[in-house]
Amino acid sequence: MTNRTVIFLLLIFFVAGYLVPGCELSGKEKTDLVAPVNAGFIVPDTALIPNDVFGNEVRYGRQLLLNTAYYIGPNGTNGQYLGNKMNCTNCHQDAGTKPYSFNLISSHDNYPQYRAREGKILTLAERINNCIMRPHNGRPLPLDSREMVAILSYLKWINSFVPKGAAVEGLKNMTIQFPATAASPQRGKEIFTQHCASCHAGNGQGQLNADATAFIYPPLWGSQAYQPGSSMHRIIKMARWLKANMPYDKVSTGKTFLTDQQALDVAAFINDDAIHDRPNPQTFDYPDSTTKPIDYDHRPFSDTFSAVQHKFGPFQPIIDYRKANKLAVDY
Repeated sequence: MTNRTVIFLLLIFFVAGYLVPGCELSGKEKTDLVAPVNAGFIVPDTALIPNDVFGNEVRYGRQLLLNTAYYIGPNGTNGQYLGNKMNCTNCHQDAGTKPYSFNLISSHDNYPQYRAREGKILTLAERINNCIMRPHNGRPLPLDSREMVAILSYLKWINSFVPKGAAVEGLKNMTIQFPATAASPQRGKEIFTQHCASCHAGNGQGQLNADATAFIYPPLWGSQAYQPGSSMHRIIKMARWLKANMPYDKVSTGKTFLTDQQALDVAAFINDDAIHDRPNPQTFDYPDSTTKPIDYDHRPFSDTFSAVQHKFGPFQPIIDYRKANKLAVDY
């Protein structure tokens, strides 16, 4: 083969790399090679809600998150679907837009998704009803109801502020480091009395507004609180939320007050089933034991640790064991 022939063949391959579709990376492959843009914190500007039919539903959906009990609570003006008088924003603060507070800004993009708790794929509407039935002890909204459509519209609208493929800060609750000791309900009670009881009351029953239609500060246990099947009933899950958000008058975005140990201790006190009752205590989930979060304390388990350790910790030995045995680690 002559040098001229070699050069000619190289030119053909070079040009083919640009012209032949099969030689080009697909859109997905290109995306995978590029690190996601860090979009930082995103808080949608409600002044930008459109003034049209869709915008009206977005506004109503936002109001439903802020004033859930007023509209669909036990004495709701637009229906009675909740079993208590809590509002969605008690946990999903600022109508689901506050960072590190069960943020909802990307939820419209993330569903349908597989949920280990139910052992199946859920739509976003089903996930919304999951919250209506568990933390709110209610009955599901009809999928074609104005309320469901409005909530979905609102979630779609806030999701529109997220750049495609961007990494948004504060979507997940804050991370915590696990201490070597178990979380202590006794220590948690002391912290609760000092920093939490002034709002949630010493008996944990919260404070209602003036006309008793909704809680200003939600109950943390008792018949009006969330069920055991709720995310807040898991100690790590609650501790990560507490670290970023409580006490509300002592924290700001990125600035915490409680230490990791204190957050775990307070969560342990609030969720200690030996001293605090809850509605519907038979709500048990995770049909596949291998997918249970490490702080879910109902048997059977796919590891060797007790229900007490799954409940209160120490958690690092569970994590180490599960990693060593190639088991899922979720919390």
